[in-house]
Amino acid sequence: MVMERSIRERVPPLLTDLYQFTMAYAYWRAGRHQEPAVFELFFRDNPFGGGFSLFSGLHDCLLFLRSFRFTDEDVEYLRSVLPPDSDPTFFQFLRGLDCSGVTVNSVPEGTVVFARVPLMEVAGPLAVVQLLETSLLCLVNYASLVCSNAARFRLAAGPRRKLLEMGLRRAQGPDGGLTASRYTHIGGFDLTSNVQAGFLFGIPVAGTMAHSYVTSFSSLEEVWPQTLVAANGNRDQVDLISLTKGWLGRVCDLLGAEPGKIREGELAAFLSYAIAYPHNFLPVIDSYSVSCSGLPNFCAVALALCELGYRPRGVRLDSGDLCRQSVNVRRVFKLCSEHFSISAFHSLIIVGTNNISEQSMAEFNKRENEIDTVGVGTHLVTCTSQPSLGCVYKLVEVRGRPRMKFSEDPEKTTVPGRKAVYRLLDTEGHPFLDLLCLAVEPPPKAGLPLNCYPLGWDNASHSVTPAQVICLRQDVFTKGQVTHPLCSAAETRAKVQSSLQTLHPRHKRLQEPDSYTVALSEKLHNLITDIRKGSCSNSNFLLAN
Repeated sequence: MVMERSIRERVPPLLTDLYQFTMAYAYWRAGRHQEPAVFELFFRDNPFGGGFSLFSGLHDCLLFLRSFRFTDEDVEYLRSVLPPDSDPTFFQFLRGLDCSGVTVNSVPEGTVVFARVPLMEVAGPLAVVQLLETSLLCLVNYASLVCSNAARFRLAAGPRRKLLEMGLRRAQGPDGGLTASRYTHIGGFDLTSNVQAGFLFGIPVAGTMAHSYVTSFSSLEEVWPQTLVAANGNRDQVDLISLTKGWLGRVCDLLGAEPGKIREGELAAFLSYAIAYPHNFLPVIDSYSVSCSGLPNFCAVALALCELGYRPRGVRLDSGDLCRQSVNVRRVFKLCSEHFSISAFHSLIIVGTNNISEQSMAEFNKRENEIDTVGVGTHLVTCTSQPSLGCVYKLVEVRGRPRMKFSEDPEKTTVPGRKAVYRLLDTEGHPFLDLLCLAVEPPPKAGLPLNCYPLGWDNASHSVTPAQVICLRQDVFTKGQVTHPLCSAAETRAKVQSSLQTLHPRHKRLQEPDSYTVALSEKLHNLITDIRKGSCSNSNFLLAN
């Protein structure tokens, strides 16, 4: 219920382009508003120069469709912006409009998808399915883009490192921040800093302190309270400042650090935080100097916590050469563990944050480093290298007759007719071709050869024999009701990883991947040829008369 209420507030029916209403009115005036029509949603190019995308946003689309209806206020506003001579009966029509006559056939959310493949088929009365266009595109475009971006970061990071999304402050507004948190988690990120996203979507949240917390302290006199009880339940208060000072001297001796370069304010900040969160002590250690102050101060406070039976978590690095610094930090942790016989120092984690990009992540794999968790913000949520996926929503059928858009730009020519989409797999279970067929065609069969026409091959036919055939789309919305179970973010996240695992490495490469083949069946190819010929004939007829 919280999610559905959120969708109604974020995506009301008026969140669309005005021309959807001007077209709906024109359809209504012409008596065509109830004609059965079919639209398809797809994108034309795989994002980020990669070989795939991830289909996301379906969950929100289904909640939007289920709650789609206009209020009296909505209708009155539309009355004020449409021409004053608009027939008032049209507004009564809008007031009673819903999606009870709409059906949606869709690729499952979290599936690996490719350019030109119809992800969603939306069928229903012409005026209604036209009005849905902008809202559905808004819900799918960014969700799929940022989810795909997150998957690329996950592939670049490898399976070992944890990934923390922390881009809310850099996102395109509050809704962009929430959407990013949800769909980057689905795409492979483990944690988010966004508390509202954790509340709404059940994503694990993480975060400790910023540099401002460290720099707000200047002396140990600001630490209050100054005592902490042991973790074993002993109620005796221990003076943590005195205990830490003793450890600091020993740490400086071990590391050869100069006591005069230790920042007292930083130590005060660490102590104050450790007293507040003795079970979750993970400070940022580069507010001043990592090697001269931050690291010795952390080790002293962490050792004091260990003496009292607590287990500190680790440190965050947010500037400089993260690889080099992490190696040095890990070396110091091991040195302290061995010298002071503190086993907890073996499990301390190192978090790296500092304007991390996909290229930064790839660099981590090339250089020695000890980073356990990477926090990513700006380059993740803003999709710096490609700000839009470019999904489109195109009419393919009206009154049971195929419709096709021609264009001087071949990329913008649409594929007509109501379709079925099949994914063909090789003998190793890897997808190698997505086949678009007319909906009335029998499905391809495993083990039997078929001729098809790959898009972009200049009408050349190609023969393939699939080892397995998967019907890619399923009915998800019928007569105003969601007909397929809505998945949680965690369930869709698992679907993403499963789908990515089936993809051949040559299609998953982040740089210069092999192109995945999307093809038309012979019957669909022949339909396009016939429509093109008919279009030329009609043009000649008009010119002759």
